[in-house]
Amino acid sequence: MNKKIGIGLCSLLIVATIVTGCGKKAELDDNKTAVSLDKIKITATDYYNEIKKSNISKLVDMIDHKLFDEKYPSNDDEDKTVNDQIDQLKESYGSNETLFLNAIQQYFGVSSEDELEEMLRLEYKRNEAVEDYVGDHLSDDDINEYYDKNIIGDIKASHILIKPDVDSDATDKEKEEAEKKAKKKAEKIIKELEDGKDFAELAKKYSDDEATASNGGDLGYFNTDDMDENFMDAVKKLDNNEYTKEPVKTEYGYHIILKVDQKDKPKLKEVKDDIKSTLANAKLDSDSKLHYQTLIDIRKDNNIKWNDDELEKQYNDLMDQLLQAATSNSNN
Repeated sequence: MNKKIGIGLCSLLIVATIVTGCGKKAELDDNKTAVSLDKIKITATDYYNEIKKSNISKLVDMIDHKLFDEKYPSNDDEDKTVNDQIDQLKESYGSNETLFLNAIQQYFGVSSEDELEEMLRLEYKRNEAVEDYVGDHLSDDDINEYYDKNIIGDIKASHILIKPDVDSDATDKEKEEAEKKAKKKAEKIIKELEDGKDFAELAKKYSDDEATASNGGDLGYFNTDDMDENFMDAVKKLDNNEYTKEPVKTEYGYHIILKVDQKDKPKLKEVKDDIKSTLANAKLDSDSKLHYQTLIDIRKDNNIKWNDDELEKQYNDLMDQLLQAATSNSNN
């Protein structure tokens, strides 16, 4: 499930229970009749008191729509994310519309595709708001430390890839032998480089990367998130026009890497938003309760006030359930 939707959906599966008590009540006018029959009338207050028993989550949705709909207008990314999620759910049930509708009613508490879309769009906006809020509350020290340790200028490099020649159904021993053979071949290519052979010509001759071999192994410019961690660790240590003296192992095989160029490191102000997003998501990934606690904090920061003690109690109970469920899910 896409992260923009997946985080927070369990809130839609928790039903708040009614807790009666005395105190403030947001009453309507008992003289206003909502519906009447012979000798029977149901007032607007009767109706309000009934629906608030089991609809606190709907009220929370209304609150968050007010907070986030204008601040986070729908965009192409939201459209694609929501539509992809709906398509994935539909594919799970083939062309059986009844099964699809029964499933979304059971798991998400909605009875139509339109209601499902509205729910998913709100979850997307909640996630945007949470990420922004957590990012805005990061310390300058955290941001500067990440910038110093992790931000680099784009690197241009070429490589020669030697893949182990092994079938997917090979035995462990066969795989081990193929790994040794691939590494040995890569080491021989490094020896040819040391003897003065041209890197591009060797890439055309030996590289198993079909996408780059014909171009002499040219990978163009890339940055940290574009490459395997082992690959990046190796290339960052090289000077321009220097190649790795030992084969670099990744999930693809063994690489000989030639660093061609590196651009200047971008200024902090140019990458600060990206850093905040990265650190915010890392915090959210490491703390299962942070998503819900942040939404609670956002509502508090917008001066949420309750004029009905019963509703306030139900809201607090629902938030406690969400935080407990998040903790439980992270422990499973």
